[in-house]
Formats: sequence, C-alpha cells, structure tokens
Amino acid sequence: MKISVIIISVVVLLNACTNESDYDASGNFEADEVIVSSQQNGVLLSYEVKEGKLLKTGDKVGQIDVRLIELQKEQTEASIAALNEKTSAPSDQIELVRRQLDVQKSQLTQQLREKLRTENLVKADAATRKQLDDINASIDQLKKQIAVTEQQLKLNIYNTNTQNRSILSEKVPLERAVAQLQEQIDKGKIINPITGTVLVNYALPGEMQVVGKPLYKIANTETLDLKAYVTGTQLPQIKLGQEVTVRIDNGKDSYKEYSGYITWISNKSEFTPKSIQTKDERANLVYAIKVNVVNDGYLKIGMYGEVLFSRTIDLR
Repeated sequence: MKISVIIISVVVLLNACTNESDYDASGNFEADEVIVSSQQNGVLLSYEVKEGKLLKTGDKVGQIDVRLIELQKEQTEASIAALNEKTSAPSDQIELVRRQLDVQKSQLTQQLREKLRTENLVKADAATRKQLDDINASIDQLKKQIAVTEQQLKLNIYNTNTQNRSILSEKVPLERAVAQLQEQIDKGKIINPITGTVLVNYALPGEMQVVGKPLYKIANTETLDLKAYVTGTQLPQIKLGQEVTVRIDNGKDSYKEYSGYITWISNKSEFTPKSIQTKDERANLVYAIKVNVVNDGYLKIGMYGEVLFSRTIDLR
C-alpha cells in the first residue's frame, strides 16, 4: 500500500513538473498610459509629482504662473463695473414724475368731491352755477395734466431703457471675455486626470512650460492586462469573460499564479511577433488577446507572463 502511494505521488509530481513548463500563450503586461501635458504657458511655480507616487483623480499636482492673465481678467471686470455705473435705474429718473402724477391724481379726487358738494349746493341755491363751472374746468384741466404726465412717465422709462440697452450691449462681450480668461487661469492648475502611479516625470519646478509639453506619464496599475497571442487552433478554446490562469516567474524553478479574465480577443490575425513564443511554434499567424489581472504589487508593466487556459492533474 505504501509503495502505491509513493508511486502515485511521484506520478503527480512528474505531471505537475511537466505542466509547469507548459503554457498556452505568453506575452507582456501593459496598462493604459496617460501623458499629462501642460495646458498653459508659463513658469512652473509648484509641482508635486514624483515617479512611483500614487495620485488620485482630481488631485492638484502643480501650478503654472498665470498672473498676467489674472490681471487681464481684473481689468475686464473693472470695465464691466464702469458700465454698470453708467447705467441709470429707471426709478431714479422717473421718481419725481411719478410723485407729480400722484399729486395730480390726489387733486383730481379732491376736485371730484368738491364738484359733488357744489352740485348739492347749487340745487339748494347755496352756490352759483359759475362756481360749479369753475370746478368742472379745473377737473378737465387736471385730467389733461394727468394724461401728459403719464405720457412723460412712459417716455422717460423708454428713454432710460434704451440708453441702458446701448450701454449694456457692451457688457455681454466683456463678460464672455472674463469667462475665457477664467478658463485660461483654470488651465494653469495641473489637475491629475486618473487614479494611478506616476511612471515617468518630465518636469521640475521653476521650468518654463508651453502648451502641449509633457509633464508626466501615469497609468492605473491596480489591474494590468497581459497581452498574449494564440494560434487559430486555440481560438475555439477561449471566449470573452473566460477565467484563466496567469503566471509569472517566482525564482529559478517556480511560478507565481494569478486568476485572470479574458477581456479582449482580436478579430483579425497578424504575424507572430519575434518576441512572442506560441504553443505551436510553426504558426505564422496568431490572434492577440488581453487578460485582465488584479495586481498585488508584484506585477509590473512590461513584465513577461504566461497564460494557461486549463490545467488538470490526473491521479488515476
């Protein structure tokens, strides 16, 4: 019985060693790299980027000198303020006319009451007809004055609004100029676009920057893609979303294994890259695939890796 157990163990060990040296595809790890460039011209006043540093999306990592643009914005805002001072509020110019109108209406109300009282006196022979005629003439005159005052009020409002529109027509272009200047000021802030690790730094504080000049390169290394190649005969064995085993060298005779998922399969073949070894060395045409792997910190961009679609050990 002991001899049988030993034989099985040896077989398993031999099979395992044989499988360890076999793989279905191989390639190199890669990640989507983003090159962050300057969006404004000026001296780099502050800069907090170092290679290997982890940055988060939205982090402000630097500032380019935009003082000249800020002064231009302040000057434009001062011009807008000057325009506002040139405008006239309608209430300021027509308040006097409005009060005059109120007085005239009050006088008209008083005269109407006086007319009613005089009419009663005339009926009682306590007042003359001429007194009533004088009151009616006064009422007619007040009504005409009120009509003129109301027309004057409308004219003043119209003239004021016309004048203000003429002045404020210059305000809209100035406000847009302020918005454009603010946009340029905002571009002086260096904002990190993605969460990831800085791979390469190209800039130093105090250097002169121009629009489009690279500042640093960053990539999200929390997950990496192993880009490998398979032959046409291997294509029926794989599909999108399939779980596979990925391994890397872990010493001279051992491997470190990861679980990965196939996220991309090329829809067209290409010639085998010279740096890639496929399971079938005679195949000239291969298909590229990508296997997404969660990085535990040991995986690096450009590192060599191998893919195993399936691996079993038969104990029978």
